[in-house]
Amino acid sequence: HVQLVESGGGSVQAGGPLRLSCAASGYTFSTYCMGWFRQAPGKEREGVAAIGSDGTTMYADSVKGRFTISKDNAKNTLYLQMTSLKPEDSAMYYCAAKNGRCRVGVWVGFPIWGRGTQVTVS
Repeated sequence: HVQLVESGGGSVQAGGPLRLSCAASGYTFSTYCMGWFRQAPGKEREGVAAIGSDGTTMYADSVKGRFTISKDNAKNTLYLQMTSLKPEDSAMYYCAAKNGRCRVGVWVGFPIWGRGTQVTVS
């Protein structure tokens, strides 16, 4: 049973940090491209960060220098360390997975999704 479960969301003051986690199960985590996405009310879902099986990372321009994606293959867990948070970072954050390579600038083609964790920055 393929499953992604996000955690770590919450309310934080602007400028503060927050770390999201995503626990994966039911597939070979280490070989997949893993990504974080977010969706704010009334806005389209957007890609935030992704990490490939080889550790290569990519980020949306809006979070470069503030967010760091990482993973622990031994724990089948994906992370998103967020710093210098802004109110515009408020959204539901989802982790997602796709078999194969991450492609720079390509935020589509992720068939596996978690249910999301809410981040509110005020």
